[in-house]
Amino acid sequence: MEHSLDTLEAILARHASALAEDFTPYRNHACRVVHVCAALAERELCDETLEKMQIAVAFHDLGIWTDRTFDYIAPSMQRAREYLYANKRVAWVPEIDAMILEHHKLRKYSAQPGWLVEAFRRADWVDVTYGARSFGLPRSLVRDLFRRYPDHGFHRRLVQLSVQRASQHPLSPLPMMRY
Repeated sequence: MEHSLDTLEAILARHASALAEDFTPYRNHACRVVHVCAALAERELCDETLEKMQIAVAFHDLGIWTDRTFDYIAPSMQRAREYLYANKRVAWVPEIDAMILEHHKLRKYSAQPGWLVEAFRRADWVDVTYGARSFGLPRSLVRDLFRRYPDHGFHRRLVQLSVQRASQHPLSPLPMMRY
């Protein structure tokens, strides 16, 4: 189940200063999500599919740090688009936009069944819930990924950011959630 994560590593390295002390926790979260997404994807895992996963996961929450906001979906999408345009992957923009936009959707994504959006959405939920929402994956897979890519405080940081956002914006505590 080991996949090359060169694209992910390169993107995150470019944003290491913005991520600061959260670099390793975010990197490990991203690595876990790619592996879970690959396990959940109902398609052949060609290089293009794995690259799309890595790009989406690199940018999906990045706006928290690069734009210093917990309302981070739009900034994360914009940074992903800039990357895709710069790397001549313009045709991937709609799918990666949807992956980022819908990754906190509470219900199943079904608008484009051939895209990776639903696998990506589920993969992020698997990681954020420590595998409590497993979508049929073996719990041993989640445990192994957390062993290989330790949390290093990522989930604690999400709780801190959520509490901070709720205290500052009680009427919009979780703006990234979609229904």
